[in-house]
Amino acid sequence: MSVAPDTTVVLQDRFARELPEMGVRWQAETPPDAQLLVLNEPLAAHLGLDAGWLRTPDGLRFLVGNRLPADATPVAQAYAGHQFGGYAPRLGDGRALLLGELVDGNGGLRDIHLKGSGPTPFARGGDGLAVVGPMLREYIVSEAMHALGVPTTRSLAVVATGRPVQRETLLPGALLVRVASSHLRVGSFQYAAATGDVDLLRRLADHAIGRHHPGAAAAERPYLALFQAVVAAQASLVARWMLVGFVHGVMNSDNMTISGETIDYGPCAFMEAYDPETVFSSIDFWGRYSYGNQPEMAAWNLARLAEALLPLISDDVDEAFALAEEAFGAFRPQYQAAWSVGMRAKLGFSADLEADVVAALADELLHLLRESHVDYTSFFRRLSQAGRAEAEPVRRLFIDLARFDGWMSRWRALEPDVELMDRVNPIYIPRNHLVEEALTAAMAGDLDPVHRLLAAVTAPYDERPGLERYASLAPEDFGAYRTFCGT
Repeated sequence: MSVAPDTTVVLQDRFARELPEMGVRWQAETPPDAQLLVLNEPLAAHLGLDAGWLRTPDGLRFLVGNRLPADATPVAQAYAGHQFGGYAPRLGDGRALLLGELVDGNGGLRDIHLKGSGPTPFARGGDGLAVVGPMLREYIVSEAMHALGVPTTRSLAVVATGRPVQRETLLPGALLVRVASSHLRVGSFQYAAATGDVDLLRRLADHAIGRHHPGAAAAERPYLALFQAVVAAQASLVARWMLVGFVHGVMNSDNMTISGETIDYGPCAFMEAYDPETVFSSIDFWGRYSYGNQPEMAAWNLARLAEALLPLISDDVDEAFALAEEAFGAFRPQYQAAWSVGMRAKLGFSADLEADVVAALADELLHLLRESHVDYTSFFRRLSQAGRAEAEPVRRLFIDLARFDGWMSRWRALEPDVELMDRVNPIYIPRNHLVEEALTAAMAGDLDPVHRLLAAVTAPYDERPGLERYASLAPEDFGAYRTFCGT
């Protein structure tokens, strides 16, 4: 493989140049002993980066932010946010750094961003570091989400730093190299609005329009159109989360992107037994960010974005509020439409089937799944088997057999397309026990379980011999699962 010189890497500084008030110029710390743990070679190629060079000492120094083009302008971004409902006026990248932007293979601008690269002025007393386990969790889950077709930030690499990090115990340090359409968040707009500088707020909105929603620029009210575009993007995104059983776990307003990509894989996990009240985060004591509450929390965050944008929507406060409220009202029907389209496909039906028929079938099915604590992901693959006349594996999952048999008879009578079902219902997801198994091994220096898990979840629809355990439920002794924010 050819080795490209680092001078071929061109990092733009559009964010730093256009919005200097929204960040602080900063430098990544130098790890004492950087070692590449995982590298996403297909993503590297898409970004125009030579994987062979990234594995060299100079390439590794680029990945950790210590060997950048001379004109690069790394910055720690500023943002505010509501965290579990409480407003924090100054959050920002406390342990993260935007190195700059690359042009990808499609001509799009992509952020190259570090997490765990040392404390910044936004660190709020933290050490600015990260550890191997949580960084590999983000790598595994974000790449699984990408394979599932869910818009997401992606992971280019995880690099061990050679620096022990003090948490409850000493843990091996690492940093993540993250790639995103941008790191603009609802919290970015909250921060700009809180300054009272309407010119800054307008420049931020123009930057977001140019980066993500260019169609808004031609609208009669471009900033209202920007809000409408973000509402639509988030309605689609959260519907996709719900369809694959993903629980984000920390839906603070600083963790909602303007692009509509999933960001921040801290206390995230995939639901197994179907239950809308599923919570994995160790600090979510009241279920604010439970699986079933995610659409409402997305709407809550969007309301905060609307508040921040009001000065741009209209000079008349009452008119601005009325216009924003009308645009906000589109979220619920847009979410419901996106979810219905996805559930229709999961059940094997084309767009021709009436929406109310699908809704009635889905509502009763979800009740049955919850009543019998049925695994959400594997159920739909077993259901496609039932559509091929192999009904017993799915029937035995239910307590109320008569009711499920009645439901299945009505489903079969509509002649579902089982091939379609197998194209949209995954076999392999990052099941919680498998993630923990892989992370535990990695923390001890064994990366083989991480690579085997990645091989399964990055081709989630293709059943393969030898991967049966990656489609299996957690063992009974695994117990209740709790995740943490990854600090």
